[in-house]
Amino acid sequence: MVDAERGFRNGEVRIVAVPDTRVAVLEHRGDPALIGESTRRFVAWRKAVALPPGLGATFNILYDDPLTTPPAAFRLDLCAATDRAIEPNDAGVVVKTIPGGRCAVLRHTGSEESLCAAILHLCMDWLPRSGEQRRDFPLYCQRIAFFPEVPEGAAVTDLFLPIGAPAELANAP
Repeated sequence: MVDAERGFRNGEVRIVAVPDTRVAVLEHRGDPALIGESTRRFVAWRKAVALPPGLGATFNILYDDPLTTPPAAFRLDLCAATDRAIEPNDAGVVVKTIPGGRCAVLRHTGSEESLCAAILHLCMDWLPRSGEQRRDFPLYCQRIAFFPEVPEGAAVTDLFLPIGAPAELANAP
């Protein structure tokens, strides 16, 4: 089934089981217009500790919708998968875990501007039609290929929507 408005096929969503993923995190808090500054700080920290994307997958945890959240309340985590110890640092990078479990995954290829349509499709179109229920963890994404390594329009991002396990759903009240 095609969602004509957003241009995605429901069949493009796949359900996978993911393991717990330990990540080094720089927490961006505040105006989404300043994410670029947080990203530069995180990239500089990654370079300083020799943790490039080839050694640690890049994730973003999307707590809030920038279109509906007041700028001062907006939250986003910039993450790099790692098993290394994270020492206290001036960048403010800390350790967190992206919890494992079942996730609906949608691959998006294109610019950041078109990523919103993919997110809306997954959450507003696919989820209600799927019979699945969200777990208590925000949507997150893995940056597979991103600017400046590839042109912005060729960026590849996997969106992960945490969903409940079948046993959890069967036992739900």
